[in-house]
Amino acid sequence: MTTTEAQNQDEAAVQAVVKGVHNAWTAGDPDAFVAEYAENASAVLPGSYMKSRADIQGTMGFLFNGPLKGTQATDKVLDTRFLNDDTAIVITETGVLIPGESTAPPERTVFATWVLAKNDGKWQIAAYCNSPTVGPGANQ
Repeated sequence: MTTTEAQNQDEAAVQAVVKGVHNAWTAGDPDAFVAEYAENASAVLPGSYMKSRADIQGTMGFLFNGPLKGTQATDKVLDTRFLNDDTAIVITETGVLIPGESTAPPERTVFATWVLAKNDGKWQIAAYCNSPTVGPGANQ
């Protein structure tokens, strides 16, 4: 396998992890949502800091059964880059769709940074952070 083929496979694998998280959101499944998170993964959202996969799972379980029940997450990869063979950064634009919507309004759209690390040949999410796409300094 050439270096380019390996890089393409890693890029596809990393993007598949992100897509899997969004698919789990659509299913409202907090267990599937965190399946690709490392045990010690962290997540930062406006007003919230979770410092383990268990924290993330608990928060998402609450949200999927409450304020986010029945919602879907859109998924647009803006950038994927590799810091080395075992570390990747993915930038996405993600919108939250309520039932009946096909496009998320700006107030329910975020830019997200995903840090993934390869552990025993498998890509896992090590850290996640998002920021609203609207507000001071936002790039529309």
